[in-house]
Amino acid sequence: MCPAALGSQTAGSILRPAAYCGVVGLKPTYGRISRYGIFPDSWCLDHPGFFVRHVEDAALLLQILAGHDPQDPSSSTQPVPNYRQALERSRRPPHIGLVREFFLERAEAQTRKHIEDIAQRLARAGARIEDVQMPESFAAVQAAHRTLMRVEMAAVHEDLFKEHRDKYSLKLRELIEMGMLVPGVQYLRAQRIRSRFIQQMAPLLSQFDVLLTPTTASPAPRGLQATGDPSFNIPWTFSGLPSITLPSGLSESGLPLGIQLATAHFQEDKLLAVAHWCEKVLEFKEKPPQGLGLS
Repeated sequence: MCPAALGSQTAGSILRPAAYCGVVGLKPTYGRISRYGIFPDSWCLDHPGFFVRHVEDAALLLQILAGHDPQDPSSSTQPVPNYRQALERSRRPPHIGLVREFFLERAEAQTRKHIEDIAQRLARAGARIEDVQMPESFAAVQAAHRTLMRVEMAAVHEDLFKEHRDKYSLKLRELIEMGMLVPGVQYLRAQRIRSRFIQQMAPLLSQFDVLLTPTTASPAPRGLQATGDPSFNIPWTFSGLPSITLPSGLSESGLPLGIQLATAHFQEDKLLAVAHWCEKVLEFKEKPPQGLGLS
């Protein structure tokens, strides 16, 4: 229908639907793309990003969108590399850290098997795959993210919510109302956890080109009542680290499955190069049967 689509991610709203739909989704580093013009949910968690069909398309679109914007003080002044040229690095097999903790523990059996199979395929193609031990702060990431998102969403929507409460969905009303009840001390504790996690991830990420996980715990849920679980995307949103999802296979029911890659801040050139290498190795071209997941 279109070559690319823009989106924003506060938890998993780019990578999760991209994986469910069998396309590439990129969430760059926090501040890599301006947020000007986007109505916020959370000042410290919102990430503009996009959906495309191939990694090369992601490099081209990021080249256009990346860079400092005076109208968004949170946008970075870091230089913007040539992302298209970075794809040439994809000829070198990467060093990949496989994160089993949390991700494979919570994934459905078919998702676990799929990621193990993908890791083996990448290793056979020359990638160096090693298991990763996540830092101690990782255990608190999910809870701290919920606190930040709820409180900042409540602050953003406070005036509108007072006037138009009945126009909000039940889920949004619950998030905002819970955010209004969180003590300031708890919010500051969540920010300290965020800072510690970012600090502890830096030396870990310096040991690998990328970290590898499933993008989602399972294929897309059936029906329209739920949008799925974003928990596998939250660590990289919470820390502002860049991440990308690639379509990598089909589930037992024919629905798309994806792999998620993440790396250090402002290393999108490396992330795209590794993703391009993985894309060429996996050569995923299958399409799910039409109509799956709608009933």
